[in-house]
Amino acid sequence: MKAVVQRVTEASVTVDGETTGRIGRGLLVLVCAMPDDTPEDVAFLAGKIAKLRIFQDDDGKMNHSVQNIRGAVLAVSQFTLAAQWRKGNRPGFSAAAPPAKGEAFYDLFVEELRKLDFVVETGRFGADMQVSLINDGPVTLWLDTAD
Repeated sequence: MKAVVQRVTEASVTVDGETTGRIGRGLLVLVCAMPDDTPEDVAFLAGKIAKLRIFQDDDGKMNHSVQNIRGAVLAVSQFTLAAQWRKGNRPGFSAAAPPAKGEAFYDLFVEELRKLDFVVETGRFGADMQVSLINDGPVTLWLDTAD
């Protein structure tokens, strides 16, 4: 799985004028399933994100995880993380998992995060979404379970 993790002071996602998810301090996670991903990859990624020490302590060092600060997670499916862009100028997305697997693994990812006792808000799989955020830091990380 691929994910872009952004430390935020707030974030929200809207579909057709309806807010489907909104968080305060925490993480916005854009996530993409790949064809070779397994349920173990999903659980590993969720666990790693929960424990990433990217929030500042009292000394200004990144020593706290989203778990430590009791933050929330906004999880948004984003197949475009699998973009193939080297050839031509229009990216291709055939490297992403097929939609049925992508949705199943996105749902599993959200479930794994909730098992870790997070408030988890979501977008809507396959929808045209508008995502708003205030990136804190900015802190943005690229994670790929294939690495």
